[in-house]
Order: sequence, then structure tokens, then C-alpha cells
Amino acid sequence: MSPNRIAAHFKTLNLGDVPHSRAGKHKKIVVMILRDLGQLKEGAALRVPLAELGNTKENVRSALNRATRGAKMNVATATDAEYLYVWNVSKVS
Repeated sequence: MSPNRIAAHFKTLNLGDVPHSRAGKHKKIVVMILRDLGQLKEGAALRVPLAELGNTKENVRSALNRATRGAKMNVATATDAEYLYVWNVSKVS
């Protein structure tokens, strides 16, 4: 070992072993909502029980907003005491 070399604090690995996608804690519920939105008929909304979100409705709405913007989807949401409602917004020509 060279006398001028300082030991690293962290382990190293090949760049090919580094995950390149973000798999946040909301990914499962967001993927489920996006899949259902893709099959949703015009004029209908999804009703997701807040108890199934696994986190606060605000955090899930934020994650859903990031995902839909990335997918260039126009989606609206609303909530009440028990449910998160999500629907596709029609594009007006």
C-alpha cells in the first residue's frame, strides 16, 4: 500500500451493478393505479381505499403525479375521508 493512499470509507462496485431506476416505496401502488388507468373507460374514475395506500395520501399523490408527468398522462385526483379517486382527464380539442 502506498504511504500517500488513504483508505476509502465506502465499498466500490462496477457501474453495471448499480441500479439505474428509482424504485421508491410507493412504486407498487403507483404501478397498480397506472395499469388500471390504462384500462379505464372514459367518464369513469378509480376508487382506491386510503387504507391500501401504505403511506399518506399526500405522498402517494405526489408519487403518482411524478409518474403520470413522466408518462405524459393527464390525470386528476380527489380524496374524501376513505378513498383516493383517480381519473384520466380528456383532452379538449
